[in-house]
Amino acid sequence: MKFFIVCPRGLEIPLADELKEIADRPEVKALGAWVIDPAPLNNTGGLGVAGPMAVALAINLHSRIASRCLLQMTHVTYRKEDDVYKAVRSLSWEDWMTPDQTMRVDLTAHRSPLTSLNFVTLRIKDAVCDRLREVKGARPNIDTELPDVRVQAHLTATHATIYLDTSGQSLFKRGWRDDKGAAPLKENLAAGILALTGWKPEQVLFDPMCGSGTFLIEAAYRGLGIPSGSIRAGLLSATPEKAAEAPNVPNVQNAPKAENANQPATKFMRYRPTRVDLVGSDQGFGFQRLKPFNTSDLKQQWQGLCEVAKKNIETGLANANKLRMAACDINENMIAIVKSNWKRAGLPAQSGVLSNVRQIDALVAKSPFAEPGVMLFNPPYGERLEIKGRGARDALPKNNNSPEFMEFLNQFGKHLKDNFAGWQVDVLTADMGLPGQLRMKESKRTPLFNGPLECRLFRFEMKRHDSAIKS
Repeated sequence: MKFFIVCPRGLEIPLADELKEIADRPEVKALGAWVIDPAPLNNTGGLGVAGPMAVALAINLHSRIASRCLLQMTHVTYRKEDDVYKAVRSLSWEDWMTPDQTMRVDLTAHRSPLTSLNFVTLRIKDAVCDRLREVKGARPNIDTELPDVRVQAHLTATHATIYLDTSGQSLFKRGWRDDKGAAPLKENLAAGILALTGWKPEQVLFDPMCGSGTFLIEAAYRGLGIPSGSIRAGLLSATPEKAAEAPNVPNVQNAPKAENANQPATKFMRYRPTRVDLVGSDQGFGFQRLKPFNTSDLKQQWQGLCEVAKKNIETGLANANKLRMAACDINENMIAIVKSNWKRAGLPAQSGVLSNVRQIDALVAKSPFAEPGVMLFNPPYGERLEIKGRGARDALPKNNNSPEFMEFLNQFGKHLKDNFAGWQVDVLTADMGLPGQLRMKESKRTPLFNGPLECRLFRFEMKRHDSAIKS
């Protein structure tokens, strides 16, 4: 089988490294070999993988950087809409879904000669429905919000590729985020940035502008070996109340049984979580609503992966006190959100990390640890600068030159030089002029995209006599 693993643009290289790590896991390797495409030289937004159906199981459970795992159904040449329709209708959709399930079709295109992409999307939907009506006597309904099955299509100038989405809701939705605050950083982008920094779990990590705590929680999951899909797989509770019931026991549920691993198993029941953003085990992953993944063989493979993951979670949570992380934010409400999200993520409140999460202005914030480490943050804008009309977690505007903003960065750059000698400082921002405003010279800059917004990950190596850029 062929898959395309979608990721935020700019994270293709760390995604390739992560996929190799997943493929080399003993429990994954036992299910078949993977062939992973080389990391592309440009921003393709993902890369291809060939391997067994278990690829979808492992990536949805373990990938921290992927946005979606797409299973390729066909790849054909086309010249007009009817060519795409015929190719899609020829596929055996009855082997993958039932007419009583709901579906949605999404389409992307690059240099397609077709004049109306909306019409092509409609024709793809018609092709699936017509095939099922012909074979099964009924057609599925459309649900654009929470469909049971998602069909993805991509058009180039000459070729059409049709995929089935094995993820369902995007994989950045881990299941723990309920209180977001304004302009939250997506979890998989945060995980990719952590990989780019080179941070290791034994190192100190400090976020002086933590917002809702995305970097902190993603680092904790990685440092403790907790799979990113644990909540959606039903292996980790996503509610603070459940976490409080058994404070001395890792908050891990029983691994799913082979006969009913993460329902729906055979009835393909529709799901309706109370919030689209709150993804839990009741919703799970898209592959759990596709017929082939509910065969006994693949259900047993999924159970095996979950059993290993459960043991890793238990071991990780038992070692949570080894994490050396700290964070702060000037906004008191954000600190409350961080602590709520931390507990909702199934992480133990008694680990000691939350005692290092405090309401402090970044201009005076210092690490509680003696040795230097990695500082990582995504600067907010507004309340800390006392500019009216903007929220405390609004994203930085591109190349903002307001006097208040420049003065804040000037002062923060001086604070870094005076108090963080020996640290590696990584900053994600859409402000391309940030190094000059900090009056520091970056050692590395990595282009990234936060959705459609072009950003840079700037790295600064802090030295006691770091030369400043003259204004």
